[in-house]
Amino acid sequence: MCGIVGYTGRDNARDIIIDGLKKLEYRGYDSAGIALLIDGKIEIKKHVGGIENLENLIAGQNLYSHTGIGHTRWATHGAPSDVNAHPHASEDGKVAIVHNGIIENFVELKEELIEKHHVHFKSETDSEVVAHLISLYMKECDCLEDAVYKAMGRMRGAYAIVAISSDDPDKLVAVRKDAPLIAGLGKGSNFIASDIPALLKYVKEIYLIENGEMVVVTPESVKIFDENRNPVKREVFHVTWDVDAAEKEGYEHFMLKEIFEQPKAIRETVNRRIDENGMIKLDGISLTGEELNRFSKIYIVACGTAYHAGLVGKTIIEKFAKIPVEVDVASEFRYRDPLVDEKTLFIAISQSGETLDTLAALREAKRKGARVLSVVNVVGSSVARESDDVFYTWAGPEIAVASTKAYTTQLTCMYLLGLYMGLQRGTLSEGFYRDFIRELYEIPEKLEGYLKRTGEIEALAKILYNRDQVFFIGRGLDSAVAFEGSLKLKEISYINSFAIAAGELKHGTIALMEPGTLVLALATQDYLYEKMISNIQEIKARGAHVLSVAKEGNRSIEAQSNEVIYIPYCRDELTPLLSVVPLQLFAYYVAKERGCNIDKPKNLAKSVTVE
Repeated sequence: MCGIVGYTGRDNARDIIIDGLKKLEYRGYDSAGIALLIDGKIEIKKHVGGIENLENLIAGQNLYSHTGIGHTRWATHGAPSDVNAHPHASEDGKVAIVHNGIIENFVELKEELIEKHHVHFKSETDSEVVAHLISLYMKECDCLEDAVYKAMGRMRGAYAIVAISSDDPDKLVAVRKDAPLIAGLGKGSNFIASDIPALLKYVKEIYLIENGEMVVVTPESVKIFDENRNPVKREVFHVTWDVDAAEKEGYEHFMLKEIFEQPKAIRETVNRRIDENGMIKLDGISLTGEELNRFSKIYIVACGTAYHAGLVGKTIIEKFAKIPVEVDVASEFRYRDPLVDEKTLFIAISQSGETLDTLAALREAKRKGARVLSVVNVVGSSVARESDDVFYTWAGPEIAVASTKAYTTQLTCMYLLGLYMGLQRGTLSEGFYRDFIRELYEIPEKLEGYLKRTGEIEALAKILYNRDQVFFIGRGLDSAVAFEGSLKLKEISYINSFAIAAGELKHGTIALMEPGTLVLALATQDYLYEKMISNIQEIKARGAHVLSVAKEGNRSIEAQSNEVIYIPYCRDELTPLLSVVPLQLFAYYVAKERGCNIDKPKNLAKSVTVE
C-alpha cells in the first residue's frame, strides 16, 4: 500500500519525486523518504510522519540530482519511525531501495545475511533485506539489473521494488510481483511510480508493468524484461485523466471535492454505456443472452466499499435478470473452497484494480473455470488485465482514502449490468427498461440539486458529532447503504459505528439502545416504509436519538424521528445513489468537527496491496 516514485533525467529529481509522493500519499503516510544520486554517492533523507515532515527536513539543503527514488509508507513490519522509513540502503551505502508489499521469507533471508555475511541491520522492516541482497549480488554481477534479478529469485511475497546503485548511476531498476507498478515515458527523462496520479503532471504515456517483469529505466530508454530476462514489447498506454482531477481545486479536502464530483461521475459512467437509441452497449464485453443463460449463478466478490456496492448489485441483478447471486468478501473467498465452475459468472469490483485480496479471489475463480467480469475504475490495472471482460467506471482519480464517487459509479455499473442482463435473458420488459433508464439519467441532476443543501448536514454534524458509538439501520437496499454509511463514519471520524438490517435489531442489538444512542435510520424503500417506522418506534421507545433518511413527501416519519434528512424522490431501486450522499457528508462534517485528518485517516491506505 506504500507509494513509490522514481526519476532519472535532466531535471531536479528531488522536486519531481517530492511532488509525485504528495500525489501518492493516499497510499500511506506513516513516513516518507528520498534517495538521490549526488556526485557518485547516494544521499538518503527520511522522516516519520507525512511528506511535510520530509520537506521540512530537507528544506535549504543542496540536494540537486538527476536520479533518485522516493517512498511514502504504510507500515506493515516495524512501527512508523525514522529508522523504519524507506529508502533502505546497503551497509556500504552503494545500493538503495524502496519497496511496496511484503517479503514473506524475510526472516530466513535476514538470518542468512547475518550469519553468513555478517550484515548489520538497522531497521525492523522486511524491506531492508532487499537492499542487502542486491548489494551482495552486486559484488558478483556486471550491472544493477543482474543483481536485482538474482535477489528476486530469493524472495517470496508480493512486492514492487525500485533500486538504484552508485556503481550503476543514471539507472532505475524496478520489479513487480502482485503490487502495482507503472513506467512513465518522458523526453530525456523517464519515471517509475505505483500509480498514475504521481506522473500526471509530467507524462501522459506510460507502460503498465506486468507480474514477474523487470523494467530498466535510464534518461534515454525504458526497457521491460519478462521473468526469463527476455525483452518485452509493450503497447504504450495513453492516460486520459486531467491533471486538475488530482488537485483539490479550492475544496478543503479531497473527500469533499469527490463527493461533489459524483453527479459528473455518474453521468459520465452512464453516457459511455448507452447509445443514441437508449440501449446499453457493452463495448469489449461479450455477454450474449445465450451465454448468460449458461450461468447457473453469479459471484460478486470485493472488499470494503466495493463489497457494499456488490450488496446492491445482488439485489438488482437477481430482480432484473433472475439469476442467483452470492456476494462474498474477497479476503475470505478463496479460503473456503468456493463452489465455482464454468457455469459461474464471477464479478470482481475494485476501484484501484490492485487490491490483493480481490486479485487472489479472481485468480482462484479463473482456476476453477469461472468467467470473470471486473468493475474497475483504473484502466489497465491488474484486476482489469486479468479479467475476461472489464466494465470501467468513469469516476476519474479518487485521492481521498474514504471512497465516495467510486462507490456511486460502481452502483451505476451494477444497474447497467442488471438491466442489460434482464433484457438479454428476456426477464425485463422494454417498457420497464425505458422507464428505468430515463430515471437513471435524472439522478445526476437530482444529486446536483441535493448538494446545494449541504449546510443542513453540516448543522446536524455540529450537534451530533460527540458520540462514542453510532448505529445505522435499514431494510432491503437501505441495509446495504447503511453498511456503507457506517464504514464512512468509522473510517474518518474513528467513532465506533455499526450497521445492521433493521429487522435484526430485536435479535440482540436492541440491547445496546439507551437514552441518547445515535441511530441513523434509512427509510427510502416505499414497500418497506411502514416496517421501518415500526423499527424506529422500537428504538425510540428505548430513548435513542434518531436521525432518519427518507424520500421527499414521506412526512409521517417526522413524528418518530428527532431529525429527518430528505432525499429527492425516485424509484426504490435507485435510492442508494441518493441516500448514500447525506451519509458521506455526515461522516465528513463529523470528522471535521472532531479535528480528524479526513483525507488521510490513521492506519488506513487507499489501495490495499498486502494480504
